[in-house]
Amino acid sequence: MAQFKTLDDLPDDLTGKRALVRVDLNVPMNGASVADDTRLRALLPTVLELSDKGAIVLLLSHFGRPKGENRPDMSTAQLVRPLAELTARSVRFVEDCQGPEAARALTTMLPGNIGILENTRFHDGEETNDPELARGMAALGDFYVNDAFSAAHRAHASTEGVAHLLPSYAGRAMEAELKALEQALGNPERPLAAVVGGAKVSSKLAVLGHLVRKVDHLIIGGGMANTFLAARGVNVGKSLYEKDLLGEAEAIFERAEAAGCIIHLPYDVVVATQFVANPYDVRSVNVHEVAPDEMILDIGPAAVEALADVLKNCRTLVWNGPLGAFETPPFDAATVALAKTAAALTEGGSLVSVAGGGDTVAALNQAGVAADFTFVSTAGGAFLEWMEGRELPGVAALTT
Repeated sequence: MAQFKTLDDLPDDLTGKRALVRVDLNVPMNGASVADDTRLRALLPTVLELSDKGAIVLLLSHFGRPKGENRPDMSTAQLVRPLAELTARSVRFVEDCQGPEAARALTTMLPGNIGILENTRFHDGEETNDPELARGMAALGDFYVNDAFSAAHRAHASTEGVAHLLPSYAGRAMEAELKALEQALGNPERPLAAVVGGAKVSSKLAVLGHLVRKVDHLIIGGGMANTFLAARGVNVGKSLYEKDLLGEAEAIFERAEAAGCIIHLPYDVVVATQFVANPYDVRSVNVHEVAPDEMILDIGPAAVEALADVLKNCRTLVWNGPLGAFETPPFDAATVALAKTAAALTEGGSLVSVAGGGDTVAALNQAGVAADFTFVSTAGGAFLEWMEGRELPGVAALTT
């Protein structure tokens, strides 16, 4: 694993030093209030540690997609109060993320103070990684901390450009994420299993292609499984599947065989003629007994039991995506059952379990087991790109 510096490499006394900290304040809003503060809570260990050491903590973040426009509805000023409540400290707003106005505001800040800089995306140069903008941001800090893994797949001025201009460190959330990912795919204990679910093969082709060379067991669920079943000659009825990707699915089977990776597809499935909550005609059938007017909407109970046995013999699990249409009961049953098995094995000490992606987090929360996994990443795009084996610019910029 590439080496990167953490907060442990900073002096204990940072009195008056300006810490430029890239966080992810891009939280969902419900009117003027924060609908889900998961990302705000994730930054607390880093922010409070730096503040306690006497640093002036300056938070850099994007918020929404203003595309270079100065839009009041996307100002990070809205997050001052929620963050003040979570930190139990005073938090002030700084009206730019670079330039003279921001520099002036800093002159009135005291050791331990926390400031939220204005939305980085109010500047055109943020998303193009403009060196001039990166220099303007860097001028505000004495050192840089990246604590936003969820934005690490983007080579933007605030995630990548600034890291080359100041002494750079991984924050506590970033550090935990990178250690968990290294444990899961970098240098895992084997056997290693991956659960990959979701609606479309097309969105996860690169992930599947990479994983068959890395894992011992690849468990495919969701609408994606239908495409793989169809590639194996199964009549999937009215199920959602991607006809034009049958050849790609076949190629993944071949690559898996060459790499010694076992692909697990369900041999029983849950079907119905209509995709509604608790349809009257829902039934579990063998995959070869799907009627022409039925849709496969979840993995069946026998397959879930077999997959649970696979996990019992594994030491590491990476999970991305649900096994069925989990938002609509009863098609959440397989995801919930297998997640509970993984959680129990993790608690028992026999399995290291790392999960990530928005749908995955929602599914694990629905199963009530998110807290029991070894690590759950809230990053969407960054987690997927990591699963594809791609280098993340925001992480690469931190490596020493």
